[in-house]
Amino acid sequence: MIAATTLLAFVPAALALNLTPGADMMFCLGQGLRAGSRAALAASLGVAFGGMVHVTLAGLGVAAAIAAAPQMFDVIRWAGVAYLLWLAWGAFRHGADVQEGAEEAPGRAFRSGFLVNLTNPKVILFVLAFVPQFVDPGAGPVLLQFLMFGAIIGAGGVAVNGLLVGQFAGRARRLLFASPAVSRWLGRVTGTIFASLALRLALLERT
Repeated sequence: MIAATTLLAFVPAALALNLTPGADMMFCLGQGLRAGSRAALAASLGVAFGGMVHVTLAGLGVAAAIAAAPQMFDVIRWAGVAYLLWLAWGAFRHGADVQEGAEEAPGRAFRSGFLVNLTNPKVILFVLAFVPQFVDPGAGPVLLQFLMFGAIIGAGGVAVNGLLVGQFAGRARRLLFASPAVSRWLGRVTGTIFASLALRLALLERT
């Protein structure tokens, strides 16, 4: 369905985007520092599935309407800000769980990643700006092409954020665990990451 020449152009561009530090990478880093590499991997999968929702909406044409509606855009944005601040508060309050064998359940980390990405309207703008460049209406169903491109982006994100960044954060956490002081320190670092992401989202302008 998708021409090989199109894939040859899209895959390197998508990988370059995955390797560029951004909100998804920082979120998975924070999850890894707070709760271990398994949580970071699960969070990256949640981010990928949240991205697939945005891609599906873009393929259906719904995302364009959302991006053009200031009220809807802001509702999504402030919901994301509130959720990130709630995660930051939890990290500041409880610190990091640094006891051996006490990594966060992957399901909870998956839900967090999914919700954080789903409530980030910047992803909507990115999908609308990036993916359509590679879609060929004459090559088959447009929605299916959107989904295929979204799956490629999501797989790259899991590889980079879940396997590379998440493993690094998880190992750093294990090297530092077993100290209440370290737990508080890691909690503050993670809380700062989440709070910074919330501020970044709050200051986001629709462009």
